[in-house]
Amino acid sequence: MSKHDILRQTYGYETFRPGQEEIVDHLIGGRNVLAVMPTGSGKSLCYQVPALVKGGLSIVVSPLVALMQDQVAALKLAGVAAETINSAARREENVEIWKRAAAGDVRLLYMSPERLMTERMIIALKKLPVSLFAIDEAHCISQWGASFRPEYDMLQSLKDAFPKVPIGAFTATADEATRRDIVTKLFGGKAEVFVSGFDRPNIRLMVSPKKGAKEQLLDFLEGRKGQSGIVYALSRKSTEELAAHLVSKGWRAIAYHAGMSAEDRAEAQNLFMTEPGVIVCATIAFGMGIDKPDVRFVFHADLPSSLDAYYQEIGRAGRDGGASDAQMVFGLVDIQMRRRFIDQEEGGEERRRREHKRLDALVAYCEAPECRRQNLLVYFGEESLPCGNCDVCLDPAETVDGTAEARWILDAVIATGERFGAAHIADVLAGKPNEKAEAMRHTMLAVFGIGKAHGRSHWQSLLRQMVGGGFLSIDVAGFGGLGLTPKGRALINGEGAFRYRAAVSAPSKKAERARRMMAAVEEGGVSDELLQRLKALRSKLARQRSVPAYVIFSDRTLIDMAQKRPLTRWDFGEVNGVGEAKLQQFADVFLGEIRAFVQEGRAA
Repeated sequence: MSKHDILRQTYGYETFRPGQEEIVDHLIGGRNVLAVMPTGSGKSLCYQVPALVKGGLSIVVSPLVALMQDQVAALKLAGVAAETINSAARREENVEIWKRAAAGDVRLLYMSPERLMTERMIIALKKLPVSLFAIDEAHCISQWGASFRPEYDMLQSLKDAFPKVPIGAFTATADEATRRDIVTKLFGGKAEVFVSGFDRPNIRLMVSPKKGAKEQLLDFLEGRKGQSGIVYALSRKSTEELAAHLVSKGWRAIAYHAGMSAEDRAEAQNLFMTEPGVIVCATIAFGMGIDKPDVRFVFHADLPSSLDAYYQEIGRAGRDGGASDAQMVFGLVDIQMRRRFIDQEEGGEERRRREHKRLDALVAYCEAPECRRQNLLVYFGEESLPCGNCDVCLDPAETVDGTAEARWILDAVIATGERFGAAHIADVLAGKPNEKAEAMRHTMLAVFGIGKAHGRSHWQSLLRQMVGGGFLSIDVAGFGGLGLTPKGRALINGEGAFRYRAAVSAPSKKAERARRMMAAVEEGGVSDELLQRLKALRSKLARQRSVPAYVIFSDRTLIDMAQKRPLTRWDFGEVNGVGEAKLQQFADVFLGEIRAFVQEGRAA
């Protein structure tokens, strides 16, 4: 049958959606393809139709058993001979399915990468008429992507084992660096790359400073009874506390995280998929392959790891095209925690450097003085007009004309060669000499110290907002240097203007310390638990020395410690109330407690 016959008879569609047919044609013609398509745009059809046109056996690689089972069930309902071999099935069932595939009775066979990439399986498949490999969730192969999975790395050898079989790689989220990495690994640099529009105009984008995530969540949910949604949090404990808090307030909520048993996770997922009005409070362990069309909102109670991850997570809302909301609350502590997580990651200095730059891009998005959708799409290489469906468009924040300051920034970026990051540019503008500036003779530039009337934090805030506004770009794939965009070059040539949110500039140290202490007390949850652990440790030390607890550290110091969560002796010395003597006496023991707490939270 032709592709159009299959489209009509198997799927019931008269025409392909925009972007689908060219991908289908390339795979039918035997060419390798990387397709980056937004959630809900019909990625799976782009490889299922070629598989049915070409005949033979097509192998689909998928990361999750539940996702494979759902897709196979849907295909069977459509009359397609599809099966899955996976760890959830009994060995006898898997053997029977393999026999049917070997006999030519299966058209699409779904497998995990680790099951596919064994010597025994590769040898067995070489004896069969394999016509296509389709890699779903292909961003998992790239260590620069939002969800790197080491087992996907094995797929690199497919091109050598089956040189004449086309490979189609599909994902909903991959920036330019991730796309290049996928093409290099999977295809040896030779593949057609299709990038469909990333815009999901039906999702309203909103970001707010964190002032108490639990209460902000309740405020957000007002008027949403009966709606299904996802609440993302950083730790397992947070998901459980958020779910319990919602239940106590009359909402139907469940927790989901990697620490739950497989049976409990399956039960939670099934409830969310089949029952209306369920809210799942989850870590990032939840969501890949979730195909529930009527998810009306995604709420981030903590900062995601990157814009890639954020885009992927909010993409679980509004798959039916209906109006949906994506709300994020974030604070300085979120940013600090994310930076520490990155620093503790394995994978080498290069990966950590890139992840810091990805986080910079996310913070710029959060602080964007102009349309959030424009900011988000620019990150993925697209341009758009103001959307009219984000908080910045709907309720513009008060801004200040910063055109003159922006031109100073652009001058400094150009003068230093468009290869230095925000921290260095801020130092140059503020006139703060450092070893790098002196070695590169940047202290001799006309722009050095031109903005010394403002502090370094002021310039860093403006730099983030200029990235968010599309005047500067971050070279994530390189060394994180800032470069001028066409919009930035137009501004420096006298075209356009730049306005910024003055309130985003960092507050005074005194005000910030007060804010952190209030937040630690008000926020509750993880911060309160750490505070209690630090108090218990202080009491133990006080008993050992037969002194009152406050002699060790005051409550004020412990609150600041719980908020900052220092992980090094240097950071510990920055805690309010820690002098040199107490640093020497108590740093190691308190740092040990904090590291243990952070590690427990990261195990989600």
